[in-house]
Amino acid sequence: MGKNKLLLLVLGLFLMMETSWATPQEPIRIACVGNSITYGYKVANREKNSYPAQLQALLGTAYEVRNFGVSGRTLLQKGDLPYIETDAYAKALEFKPDIVFIKLGTNDSKVQNREYLADFTNDYTQLIHSFKEVNEEARIVLLLPLPAFTTDTTGIWNEVIKNKIVPLTQTVAYSTASEVIDLYQLFIDQPNLLPDTVHPSSLGATVIANRLYETVMLEESRSIDILKSEVIKNRVTQNFYGYRQTNFEYKGIPSKVVQPKRTAAGKPWVLRARFWGHEPQTDIALLERGFHIAYCDVADLYGSSMAMERWDDFYTFMTKAGLSKKVVLEGMSRGGLIAYNWAEKNPKKVACIYADAPVLDVQSWPRGQGKGNGSSVDWEALKKVYSLKTEKDVTNFKADPIHKIKSIAKGGYPMLHVCGAADEVVPIDENTKVFAEGITAHGGAIEVIYKKGIGHHPHSLENPTPIVDFILRATNQKMNFAAIAAPSAEYRSAAGWTVGKDWWAQSQDIDSLCKANKEIDVLLIGNSITQGWGGIRPNVTYAPGREAAAVYFKDLNWIGAGISGDRTQHILYRIKKGNYEAANPKVIVLAIGVNNFGSNTASEIADGIKEVVQAIQEKFLPTTRIMLFGPLPTGMEPNTDRREKYDDIHAQIKKLGKQRNIAYYNLLDTFSDDKGFLKTAYYSNDGIHLLPEGYKVWGKFIYENSYLNHQ
Repeated sequence: MGKNKLLLLVLGLFLMMETSWATPQEPIRIACVGNSITYGYKVANREKNSYPAQLQALLGTAYEVRNFGVSGRTLLQKGDLPYIETDAYAKALEFKPDIVFIKLGTNDSKVQNREYLADFTNDYTQLIHSFKEVNEEARIVLLLPLPAFTTDTTGIWNEVIKNKIVPLTQTVAYSTASEVIDLYQLFIDQPNLLPDTVHPSSLGATVIANRLYETVMLEESRSIDILKSEVIKNRVTQNFYGYRQTNFEYKGIPSKVVQPKRTAAGKPWVLRARFWGHEPQTDIALLERGFHIAYCDVADLYGSSMAMERWDDFYTFMTKAGLSKKVVLEGMSRGGLIAYNWAEKNPKKVACIYADAPVLDVQSWPRGQGKGNGSSVDWEALKKVYSLKTEKDVTNFKADPIHKIKSIAKGGYPMLHVCGAADEVVPIDENTKVFAEGITAHGGAIEVIYKKGIGHHPHSLENPTPIVDFILRATNQKMNFAAIAAPSAEYRSAAGWTVGKDWWAQSQDIDSLCKANKEIDVLLIGNSITQGWGGIRPNVTYAPGREAAAVYFKDLNWIGAGISGDRTQHILYRIKKGNYEAANPKVIVLAIGVNNFGSNTASEIADGIKEVVQAIQEKFLPTTRIMLFGPLPTGMEPNTDRREKYDDIHAQIKKLGKQRNIAYYNLLDTFSDDKGFLKTAYYSNDGIHLLPEGYKVWGKFIYENSYLNHQ
């Protein structure tokens, strides 16, 4: 290469770098438009804990989130307090947002505003267009109103929200091609998160913030038009709860596909069996997350070979169009027959199965040979489909899922059943219970949710989150919030704090102590169990470990950095955003994870703990030793789901102890008897929190294994 060419190349690279340095990327602008719920009315420390503020904390500096919520405002322009007349609206337009989350409609359900609901879709459309006018590329996301648990029919009234506002908002989402998030179902079974029956608490705001974060961070694939093929006939489009549903015929078979507004990475999809559109909340939630929802009619074929051939053809059509090679199967009631029969034949094509009150044994239904009455009409139809002409044919029939348990278990795909415990149509004792026991015995993976006191109907769950999370995990779409740094919105005075002091106050106290105390011996990081050591924290009122600390930490300079309710994500945030490293501790004691048990899997919790350890390694001196305890032993009895999760977490984090300056400990043997029961002298009745004697055992262990006693 000549000198001139080399000089030009170097100059070009320099100019590229210069341009990159000179024009840093602007943050993505997010506007949260709405009423008092957006503003943060009734939210403790709303400046930090409103859902827009929590969303900002989750997203970080690559995004700028602004709160344009105004209390009492209506979407309706003729309403008593129209949002478009506020300064906040004008400022939101001036902001020229890239993403707009609109949460309006709650106040439109008041009696004085209901008479104008005929204008709702037009007024909403105008509002959306006004944001498109200032930024034509803006993502518009409509948030369905939360349910209201009020009793005054003249005020905010849930019947109007559910039956008028929600459907109207979905209609607007369809006609304007706007995205939509169903907050209604997320809160329908959680009135405790709406303490005044209307407004979410700070913890309720966390639910909203997390859902919006998932939407912003959705990893997308290039959108595809799976219905452009000329082989499909008689297509008709319609509105499916805000999404485009296309009805068509494929090889003469009635079929349906609903397309998401944005397609998730990997192009996941659901093939639903039977009862299209019944209890659609799971399908709607998956559409929000980028799944396609599909249906190929196999009605009245009862999982027969003809039904499976139809699904074979339809699967080939859908996957050739670009959707994932692994499909989610959704079988409701008799749909369980085709879902499991097809899965047993095609295990490598199945991502997971969600079966709802599924028929698994045709002797139970439709024949009615057991507890249920069965269906004589369906039994005769089934016999005809399967050519069961004699009693011997019936006796020898083994083409239903109950006779394929071993093969199904070997398929390797996870299964979830949701069943009414009092189902008299498809009795669980004859179907799901015996099936689940067999799957487990043969090494398969199955979870069952039994709805106490519920019969065959209603299907699904009002709040579909457990079903949705199961499917997201099975398709590698689940976002692990245990490993995403986030502040807590905890505010309970019952958390052992001075009244009026919230999580942020506790966090600030710890940060101040770390900056004021240099070269400390021990920094104890964790949740309420760690907080229980007490120490010099000014706003901690309950310290059952104080006596133990006086004995085992008396010669040490230490700081207790535990905060009640903390999960791995909160510790991760505190480590990353705080100044704990200013204390330059010789030893860090890390005990965290038990508060994640209710919402995260063992693997998710373990990954969260690993992220915390990595954050500590990045911010503290290499000489700082880490005593890693993970979650302390939990669950009073050994053979429980809680103990199983505990064991699973520790099996995954123990390898961290092989790293330099990390010592890993599992204290199960220390805190339990020879049969595995936690000792009642050490633990409170919840099997989580330590009593004073438990702190003495833990304190002694820390002292003897920290090496500080040898200095």
